[in-house]
Amino acid sequence: MPDFFNLGMFVNSLLYSLLGIVVFWVAFFILDKITPQNLWREIVEHKNQPLATVIAAMCLGVAIIIAAAIH
Repeated sequence: MPDFFNLGMFVNSLLYSLLGIVVFWVAFFILDKITPQNLWREIVEHKNQPLATVIAAMCLGVAIIIAAAIH
């Protein structure tokens, strides 16, 4: 096996990536529960573009924090 590929490091990266995705979805779920309206319904059914932009910014922020924690 080549030196540049380490199975243990690959498995660790995969596990941390899955953990990051789970933490991301938990953060979105918590944000959805603490807001007065259902975010998903507002974005998908009512086509609320400003709310979608704010949620996208929040998602990027959480993703950057998780990536920094994993790195």
